[in-house]
Amino acid sequence: MDSARNPFSPGAGSRPPQLAGREDIIKNASTALVRVKDGRSAQSQILLGLRGVGKTVLLNEIDHRADKEDYLTAFLEAPEDGTFIGILVPQMAQILNRLSRYEQAATLVRRGISGIRNFAAAFKLKVGIPGMLDVSVTPTPGEADSGNLEIDLTTLFLTIGQAAQKAGRPWAIIVDEVQYLKQDELAALIVALHRIAQKGLPVIMFAAGLPQMAKIAGDTKSYAERLFNFPPIGALGDAAAQEAIQQPILKEGAEINEDALATIIDATHGYPYFLQVWAHHAWELAEKSPITLRDVQNASAAARQDLDQGFFRVRLDRLTPAETDYVDAMARLGNGPYKSTDVAKELGKRQSALGPRRDSIIKKGMIYSTRHGELDFTVPLFSDFLHRRAA
Repeated sequence: MDSARNPFSPGAGSRPPQLAGREDIIKNASTALVRVKDGRSAQSQILLGLRGVGKTVLLNEIDHRADKEDYLTAFLEAPEDGTFIGILVPQMAQILNRLSRYEQAATLVRRGISGIRNFAAAFKLKVGIPGMLDVSVTPTPGEADSGNLEIDLTTLFLTIGQAAQKAGRPWAIIVDEVQYLKQDELAALIVALHRIAQKGLPVIMFAAGLPQMAKIAGDTKSYAERLFNFPPIGALGDAAAQEAIQQPILKEGAEINEDALATIIDATHGYPYFLQVWAHHAWELAEKSPITLRDVQNASAAARQDLDQGFFRVRLDRLTPAETDYVDAMARLGNGPYKSTDVAKELGKRQSALGPRRDSIIKKGMIYSTRHGELDFTVPLFSDFLHRRAA
């Protein structure tokens, strides 16, 4: 059919044509935004899920909802290498820049400018201070300059939160790939948000990370379990998966047969990104409406090749040969979760000797600990890819 009218264009973080099965997540986030804006309490949220389930899409939707509620927003992606604080400070500077337009917040903005300069100097951050923040401001001794990350970040958050309250412009911090925060950065962020909540200031955070993030946050600060809500983001159920494929096709004046639709859902296990890839190729290969089972069967090879050469391959290429051997051994054991002892046995090595290798793969975000002594892939259907690669 006409490629120009193909409603499916899968990409990293790209909003699907039909955001199906996520209504509760979006509703809860919208409610939290309104509550904070109105001066009421609401938990910050960390969305948890595997790769390709649409966490970034949801963060972008929440960012859009925050804009509609007149929030000042800072959208960041935590770097795997480098410091999160190094990219957070310029964002805070931009928030202060925007708050400087409100006369009632002027004193707090000047304090915040001084604090950011002190903070950047204390932590040796090479960050630019944009716009009006280049004007002369007398440094305020003792303002975010102790060199203690938890204390100084909390000081900055409180100042910005108070300025936001004075200006009537709440602040939403949106963080993707939050599992890449270093432990001291995560601890400081949790402490700062906790103090903000205690003070009732109009600041809230929405983040997304891999499934282990709830445990990491709880281990970092015990009260994180009460500070955050951790909505799980998984595969779509059959009804939502059907809606995600069928509705965009119908909006283009075309149709898809029920058996073709069921085959896509079965092949993708309902994972949103895979649904988009399969539907995209089915549309491309169908000569006319309706899209048939044969069209989907013909599209499956192209969809798998697309995923193997892109989505899966770029992740595998980040591993060393020894790390690749480890994940290959996991895949040979079948479907996860996998016991670390079984992987060691498969490789013919002692479990203790494999610890550094396993930890490196976890750090790269390829596998995670489902519970003590057990592992699984962070990428859905990754073991199937490894089987195809080995064949």
